This record gives sequence, structure tokens and C-alpha cells, in this order.
Amino acid sequence: MNLAGTGVLTRLALRRDRVMLPVWALVTGGLVASGAGSLEGLYGTAAERAELAASMTANSSMRAMYGPVFGDSLGGLVAWRFGTFGAVLAAVASLIVVVRHTREEEETGRQEMLSAGAVGRRAPLTAALLAALTLNTAVALVVTGGLAGQGAAGALALGLAIGGTGMVFATAAALAAQLTESARLAKGLTAAVLGLAFVLRAAGDAGTADGSSVLTWLSPVGWAEHVRAFAGERWWVLLLLLAAVLVQTAAAYALTARRDVGASFLATRPGPAEGRLASAGALAWRLQRGTLLSWSLGFLLGGLVFGGMVEGAADIVGDNERAREIFERMGGQSALTDAFLATMVSLFGMLAALYAVGSVLRPGTEETSGRAEPLLASSLGRLRWAAGHLVIAFAGSALILTLAGLGLALSYGHELGPVLGAALAQLPAVWTLAGLAVLLWGAAPKAATAAWGVAGLCLALGWIGPALGLPQAVLNLSPFGHLPKLPGGQEMTWTPLLALTALAAALTAAGLAGLRRRDVLT
Repeated sequence: MNLAGTGVLTRLALRRDRVMLPVWALVTGGLVASGAGSLEGLYGTAAERAELAASMTANSSMRAMYGPVFGDSLGGLVAWRFGTFGAVLAAVASLIVVVRHTREEEETGRQEMLSAGAVGRRAPLTAALLAALTLNTAVALVVTGGLAGQGAAGALALGLAIGGTGMVFATAAALAAQLTESARLAKGLTAAVLGLAFVLRAAGDAGTADGSSVLTWLSPVGWAEHVRAFAGERWWVLLLLLAAVLVQTAAAYALTARRDVGASFLATRPGPAEGRLASAGALAWRLQRGTLLSWSLGFLLGGLVFGGMVEGAADIVGDNERAREIFERMGGQSALTDAFLATMVSLFGMLAALYAVGSVLRPGTEETSGRAEPLLASSLGRLRWAAGHLVIAFAGSALILTLAGLGLALSYGHELGPVLGAALAQLPAVWTLAGLAVLLWGAAPKAATAAWGVAGLCLALGWIGPALGLPQAVLNLSPFGHLPKLPGGQEMTWTPLLALTALAAALTAAGLAGLRRRDVLT
């Protein structure tokens, strides 16, 4: 009876995620599968691919970013260039799905209502894991089908490696959901484990050219690359992923049988006997400071890492005119070093938009959890309550971009002013997407999660679009497509920056107007 109701809950989970799951599967799998076409356009001959593999193997910075190159075939280069990031994307999607259907359901009180019926104790967790399995199976199928032309065995190995990594972190999220008492902490804990896994893999690959470092073998992300798709597949490495999934699943099942609905094993530290939060802004800061600190450290470290790669930008493309054209398209018509810097700055801008969207949508979580209603029942007005969160979202995005610019400039060794200015020039586009999130949350809260999809689409257009040769009209669908390519790529033009800032202000104002008129979510 522990699994009673699993089928019904699984269908409910799939229905609730009927848009998110296909989009994640197509984006993640499509990103990997489309790599064959873009790399073939860049390195059309076997000699060019062999030269690329040799140069990337000798570049420790590139090994840290993408991993070692195990094979110089087109499929092998796809596995090198896109395999790690495909695995990370699958892991992120999986942890979101599992936490959404476990701890988040308990936090909002819906799980208690469902558990009053004929629902077994382990049914909700099983349904969440089955939803994650559906997602990762779809990702594996898209990757395998898209790359089958490069070799069926290699395509299957890469698909299973990416999907298997997703399931490792799905079960890790299931375990975190038993330990913590909030969805935010469960996601944060699992994301921290994923970040540690990526860092271990990067450190190990940077130190050894063949991926034999112990650090790499300690990371599930490293296991995915050690499957060696299209380079003499190591099928036995998939057993490591399977073992991790089984062990973590068993641990999660054991813990869920020993706690009540809504309870957790890691108790939250009680607050002070007397409250010290004197304003809504102070409360917003208390709720969001941990997230902002994590993003700040990540952007600073990322800037330092990418800044150290600037001098080797010419080695990345060599004499390949197509690769040079893509970098210049992303970073502007300039010297390759400036184009590389502009490309990295643009990437940080698009990632900062993800932070801004998440920070804007945080008060929506406070609404659905019921914590906002007691506050708004007092003399606190809705706009003053929302303002604290929005200030953190908009100012926080400026802070993390400043730190990314500082990291780039310090690691590069010069051009502090131009690089920092280029990073801050991304703000109008970031604020535009944040303003859209405010509009959706304020006027149509049930559609607020669509802001994530828009931000993800902008990231895909900016990072993958140039490599796929998409026309500029398509790239301009993203606000980032209208920004000047700085530093050095173009002259500074203020018109698009001012226009995007005005658009962000208009979207934010419209969203706050909608917030004043609608009911509070419960």
C-alpha cells in the first residue's frame, strides 16, 4: 500500500508539466544533437578536426571548461563540446521537477490534502521520480536520434550518459527533499552538489589531458564524459550512474518512511525571541541574501576563469575562418581578443537574467506558501512589500555583473574600465527580462513561470544562435541582440540601452499595476 495512488499522481505530475517537460527535453537534446551540424560547418575536414582535438587537449583552460577530447571524429567532438553542458542541463531540469512534486507540494499544503485520500506514503516520491525519468528518457531519445547518423553506438552512449546524469541529480534532489523543510533549500542543496560536481570535474580535467584524475572520477558529471561516446564507448561507466541512482533512491525511500508530511530531518534554526526585521525590505533581504551571495561568488569566480582564457582565444579558433566569424558575430567585428571578451560578457549578461527572473518571482512563492497573506493583512501595502524584492532583483543583477566584469578584467590583467563598462552595458537587457517577469507575476501569476522560458530562449538564441547561423532578425528577438558589442567590438551607442531601460520600466510599472488589482494567491 506504500505505492497506492502512484499512477494517478504520476499522471497529475505529467499533466502539470506538460509544457515544461517537452520544452526541456527538446532544448537539452536538441542543443546536443544540433552540435554535429555546427561543428561540421566549422571543421569540415578530418585534418581540421584532428588539429582542433590536439589544440584543445593541450589547452588546460578549455579542458576545464569542456573536458578532454577523446576522439576527433565529428561525433567525438560533439560529445566533447556539448556532452558536459547537456548533462548539466538535464541535471538542473531533473532537480527542479523532483523538488516541484515533492517538497514544494508539502510546503504549499497540497500534499497533505492528497495524502488524506488513498495515497501511499511513497507514492508522491515515486511519481516525482517517474516524471524525472520521463524527462531524461526523452532527452536521451532526442540525443540518440539526432546523432544516430554519426554512429548508433556512440549516439546511444551519449544519450544514456546525459540522461543518466539527469537521473543521478533527480534522486539527489529526492534525498534533499527529505532532509530540508523548504523547496528553496532542497533546490539550493542539490544545486550546490551539482556545482561541486562540475568544479571537481573541471579541476581534474585541467590537471590531466586524458581525464584520469581522481577528482574527475569523484564527479557524476565526470562519469558522463568517461563513457567516451564515439571514442571506444565504455559501457561499464554507465553502471556507476545506475548505482548512484539506486543508492540515492533507496536512501530517499528510507527517509520518507520515517517522517511526517511537511517535516524534515534538518531542523531550521529558530529565529530570535524578538523580531529584528523592521521593514518589508529587510525581510526581502533576509529571504534573498543567500541566493545573491551564491550568484555573486559564482560570477566572480567565472570572471576569473574566463579572463584567464582571453590570451588563448586565438588558439581556440586557430586559422579557422568560420570559427572566427562566429566569435565576431557574437562579440562584434573586432580583434579576436575583444570579440572573445564581448562574447563572455554577453554570456554573463544572459546568465544574470536568470538570476533576475528568479529573484522577481520569489514573492510569488511567498504568496503560494501563505506567508505573504498575514503580512498584507496588516498596514503593509502590496507595492511596498513587492518593492523590497524588486530592488534586490534589479540591484542584485547589477552587483553580479559588476563582479563578473571585475573578475574578467583582473584575470585578463588590463582594460578594467572597458571590461567593467561592457558588463554593466548588459543591464538594460537583463532588466527588460526582469520587467517581463514582473508583468507576468503581477498581472497573470499563473503564467509567471513562462518568464523562465523566455529567459531560456534568449540564452539559447545568444549562445547557440550564431553557431547555427540563425539570421540576425531571429537573434534580435532577444533584447541582448540589440546591445552594442563591447568592449572594442562597436562604438558605444546609448539609444538601444535607453530604449531597453524604458521598456523595462514600463513592464515593471504594468506588472505592479496588475498586482494592485488582483487577489493574493493562496
